[in-house]
Amino acid sequence: MRTRAAALCGAAAVALAGSLTAVPAEASAPHSAPTSRLAKPSWRKCGTTEYPSLQCASLKVPLDHANPDGRQVTLALSRVPHTAERFQGPLLVNPGGPGGDGLTLAGFVAATLPKGVAAQYDVIGFDPRGVGASRPALDCRPGYFGPVRPDSVPSTPEAERANLARAKSFAAACSRKHGQLLPYIDTISAAHDIEAIRQALGAQKINYFGYSYGTYLGAVYAHLYPQRVRRLVLDSIVDPTDVWYAANLNQDYAFNDRHRAFMAWVAKHDARYRLGTDPERVEATWYAMRAALAEKPAGGRVGAAELEDTYLPGAYFNGFWPPLAEAFAAYVNRKNAAPLVEAYLDFGAIDAADDNSYSIYTAVQCRDAFWPRDWHQWRKDNWAAYEKAPFMTWNNAWYNAPCAFWPTESLRPVNVANGKLPPVLLFQATADAATPYEGGVTMHRLLAGSSLVVEQGGGNHGITLSGNACLDKHLADYLTDGTVPRGSGEADAACDALPEPKPPATATGAASGKAVPAPSNGSVLHGLLGFGR
Repeated sequence: MRTRAAALCGAAAVALAGSLTAVPAEASAPHSAPTSRLAKPSWRKCGTTEYPSLQCASLKVPLDHANPDGRQVTLALSRVPHTAERFQGPLLVNPGGPGGDGLTLAGFVAATLPKGVAAQYDVIGFDPRGVGASRPALDCRPGYFGPVRPDSVPSTPEAERANLARAKSFAAACSRKHGQLLPYIDTISAAHDIEAIRQALGAQKINYFGYSYGTYLGAVYAHLYPQRVRRLVLDSIVDPTDVWYAANLNQDYAFNDRHRAFMAWVAKHDARYRLGTDPERVEATWYAMRAALAEKPAGGRVGAAELEDTYLPGAYFNGFWPPLAEAFAAYVNRKNAAPLVEAYLDFGAIDAADDNSYSIYTAVQCRDAFWPRDWHQWRKDNWAAYEKAPFMTWNNAWYNAPCAFWPTESLRPVNVANGKLPPVLLFQATADAATPYEGGVTMHRLLAGSSLVVEQGGGNHGITLSGNACLDKHLADYLTDGTVPRGSGEADAACDALPEPKPPATATGAASGKAVPAPSNGSVLHGLLGFGR
């Protein structure tokens, strides 16, 4: 699923009409604890202005946990140490992705939890293997998302061929550059890395707090090492039963619904944006803008695909709606493309860190589970989804398309069903687009004794520690003493969603020729944007 955020290696031997299929393989790493002798992390100060108490360290782990004496890779770690007399152990945090760097997330979580709760934990962040400051770091093809890309909707054979060529070239570049690493970039290997971190910290058990894809990683770790889990918090939950091809198709419908919610919000505030009071007409105007940009990219940078990239963050966090609406209105009403270009640079453009994240994203997802190797299947499934959900379907398809040409065999997805865990706390918004609501319900069913807290009517992704006091109280209670709500329905507790954003009151954004900066939603923006894209 897409997260921007938010590659690929592969022999591009599968032709457009090919029918090659890969036989799923067992995980290369055994379901047993890492056995290498791990040195304790040597912590050093690495604090920032925002998070001055951060400390950093590194840890060497086997590339292949089945061969602990073989090649080693380095994980980058961070820590905010506990300060309270009562110490509840390490709290490992993960922002999602796959490919999200997690070093500063430790600082964010420690600073945003109630002080008395955070003080009881060593909050541990980590860049997963291949990510960020971990070494080696994957970067398959720098600049892969540079503008202007072909139109994502393959309405002509030429457009389809151009997008396929890009996907194949990325897979091939990743294979050439990182081919020896790719068989070991997957969720199971990352879960074994978490166990290595636990051992190096000298903890009998860990506490874990994961967002988005981090929920799947946490559930896989809990499957492999249930006896090592003390507390487990999963926020914005991946459906573990449909990783990853089906999950992306399901995500497309949810993204489309969320984009339509944005269109309805724009129509509701017609006094500000002057784009009409009928959501369907506003949506038609947005697609007309898309068509115009496909013909003439704004500023030579924002074509149809880049427009989709720019507006995708609005499906993750409604705090982006005001600046995105300003840019939309400026382009339509004033023929002013400057705010749209600014919004693209702020929200849609891919930088070097994103190149790394995308490389890991693809490497993990393509390795984790089976993907069709026959492009006819992709074409059929995505056109069917596009008929009902045009907003991101084809953009998402091309984001994942290198998996059709991936060089490694696929692993079998992990069955995370688990009856051996202490109470687990789950959080899910009912209108989340990146990880649709059903994923939370499914995980709740699979993790016996878990409790599900629902944000009713919420559409944001990464919902705890983002200003909802009701959700955050459940989180604080659980981390304090393990308390979970118990209910009799589908969910154990419900919290009202936060109010929708309001347009700016003053003449900023489009009126001044610049996009309005979006407010920060800490958890989401740490992985911008968690699972999916």
